[in-house]
Amino acid sequence: MADPKRPPLMPLDEALASLLAKATPMLGSESVSTFDADGRVLAQNLVSALTVPPRDNSSMDGYAVRMADCAAPGAVLAVAQRIPAGSVGGPLAAGTAARIFTGAPIPEGADAVVMQEDTTALPEEGSLGRVQVDLAPAVGQWIRRAGEDVAAGDVVLARGERLTPAALGLAASVGFDRLQVAKRPRVALLSTGDELVMPGEVAPAAMKPGAIYNSNRFFMRALLHRLGCEVNDLGIVPDNREATIEALRGAAEASDLIITTGGVSVGEEDHIKAAVQALGELQLWSLSMKPGKPFAYGRIGSTHVTGLPGNPVSSFLTFLLLVRPFLLTLQGATRVAPQPIAVRADFDWPRADRRREFLRARRNAAGGLDLFGNQSSGVLTSTVWGDGVIDTPAGQAFKAGDLVQFISFASLLA
Repeated sequence: MADPKRPPLMPLDEALASLLAKATPMLGSESVSTFDADGRVLAQNLVSALTVPPRDNSSMDGYAVRMADCAAPGAVLAVAQRIPAGSVGGPLAAGTAARIFTGAPIPEGADAVVMQEDTTALPEEGSLGRVQVDLAPAVGQWIRRAGEDVAAGDVVLARGERLTPAALGLAASVGFDRLQVAKRPRVALLSTGDELVMPGEVAPAAMKPGAIYNSNRFFMRALLHRLGCEVNDLGIVPDNREATIEALRGAAEASDLIITTGGVSVGEEDHIKAAVQALGELQLWSLSMKPGKPFAYGRIGSTHVTGLPGNPVSSFLTFLLLVRPFLLTLQGATRVAPQPIAVRADFDWPRADRRREFLRARRNAAGGLDLFGNQSSGVLTSTVWGDGVIDTPAGQAFKAGDLVQFISFASLLA
């Protein structure tokens, strides 16, 4: 029987869907240099005005030939022309070959390229010499066809795609030196807790009983910068309602999103709920997620507010699984959810929990997954040791050898 004093747990997928429904892309767009667009979200379809490659060209250094002239190994052909990349040769006469280099256009009449390793050069003074074809080629061998990469009119990159180094190269290959991308989200970050101190400001030996270093502030800033956000770091806000209200009021005036860590539980020193409600509206969600049960969403005017738990692993994972997709959706990104892959677990997990668990694990040399020994929400070393999490459904145990759903940190931190 359910405990009437305990709020019902919200499934993570339901929480994510509810959150993303509130993330209407309204940031606008801006033009940036293609050099500076890594990680940004494309705000328009990129349509190629070019065919790439524009002409059939050689994918190897070697000799352009007519198949009819070298159907059998050992054929000897006069080298009639030399075609480096950037030059265009003349038609290839019967009984001749063209010395050709990678990227150079295929001369009219040639229907194959023999790479130089499969030939023997026969130099002759006063000419380009002759070449012996040691290995008979196949039709079309080592020829890159016109348009095999891109045809004029193709959408090479779609609106909503998050740009990668490879995507920037593709954009440049069809002539784009500037790209229209979503504006950077303006994110205000604040931490709550009188127990928090900053590294460098208080030496370990001088820390008061109960004090802890504010680790959340460091990884949150790094995560936000990786997502292309403009970050306004408000630091540590004292544990009182008035200070929290003032910090939130100022942040809401110049931010698209406010992220708080800590202060979203129900303790007497947790002031985020009251402060946000004094300025706007806030919902507290108890997520069916471990680690990371307490989560809050609200608005102050047009500014979104997300409240993350204070425990570092809980804060880290709720950011990656909820706030990251939210921020990408604000920018108009079309792919925001992580894609798990099936990997073999090399350990037993007999302790099924009522919440959906995200177990810190890493790949081993045998292709399976090992588990970090301490899965506590306060053990940040688990996120450094591990290279991802195992997404374990509520109530589900598993044994060594079973396939589990693994989400790599590489996919979540990109």
